[in-house]
Amino acid sequence: MQTYKNPLPQRAADPWVVRDGDTYLYCYSIGNGVAVTRSDSLIGIQQEKDAVCYRAPEEGMYSKEYWAPELHKIAGRWYIYVAADDGNNDNHRMYCLGAKTDDPTGEYEMIGKITDDTDKWAIDGTVLSYHGENYFIWSGWQGDVNVSQRLYIAHMKDAATIDSPRALLSEPEYEWEKRSCTGGLPTINEGPAILARDGKVFLVYSASGSWSDDYCLGMLELVGSDPMNPECWQKFDAPVFEKNEHCYGPGHCSFTTSPDGTEDWMAYHGNPESGSGWGGRRLFIQRIRWEDGLPVFGAPTAPDEELFFPL
Repeated sequence: MQTYKNPLPQRAADPWVVRDGDTYLYCYSIGNGVAVTRSDSLIGIQQEKDAVCYRAPEEGMYSKEYWAPELHKIAGRWYIYVAADDGNNDNHRMYCLGAKTDDPTGEYEMIGKITDDTDKWAIDGTVLSYHGENYFIWSGWQGDVNVSQRLYIAHMKDAATIDSPRALLSEPEYEWEKRSCTGGLPTINEGPAILARDGKVFLVYSASGSWSDDYCLGMLELVGSDPMNPECWQKFDAPVFEKNEHCYGPGHCSFTTSPDGTEDWMAYHGNPESGSGWGGRRLFIQRIRWEDGLPVFGAPTAPDEELFFPL
């Protein structure tokens, strides 16, 4: 079997990887725009300078700071959800891009802002598909001041439209969710991603400052039947994945499967060197195991550890 080692060679932030048939799609921001590349191997995903599928306009409310794009296929069409603003972070909102063709690596068009009726600051939008309904989950502010990033959920009428009030799923409450924040603020829950297997649904998110060694992953489990009801989610009181001597600030992950669908795999970014901040982030990929119906993430792997390719 082929082997590889973490981290992979390329620098990366907020890696989003999905499986499409026999190949993998890698979605990422590139300047003020978004790119999507295709690879026959999960370990072979990489960024390419000429893979831009959407470029922002020169001016306007969604002309700058494209963050953490995610690629989703909904009702047969490919969509990209991405945070953008006009150069002022206070104006960050979530936007929806739609593919112009059936090719997910092809050209996309701006459909518009996707928001609830509060229209507050928002980043890191993802989609939960559950029992035939779609729900939008994102990181946002309660008000208009950067005090705390919280995870919200709302029902989706279609791929680009929210048709319900937002509901609060999680806010930073534990010590490990509040680290490395100057003066204690802002506290952070962000980067939500869905992990589902055998009828169970988990919401994995990133906590603490993304610029710090303390960035880590927390998790919620859907224990009821209504994703819009906060009481139907159970929050774990400890991080499920955090730094060690091999990787600092591991977080903002995405999930995909092995080619045969039997294994779950996680792509995430982290820093091989302590104190590297945003500029040192690299791409890590490793397998998730399951015990008693719960995902087991383990720990970031050592740079000399030989890892086997997905089956």
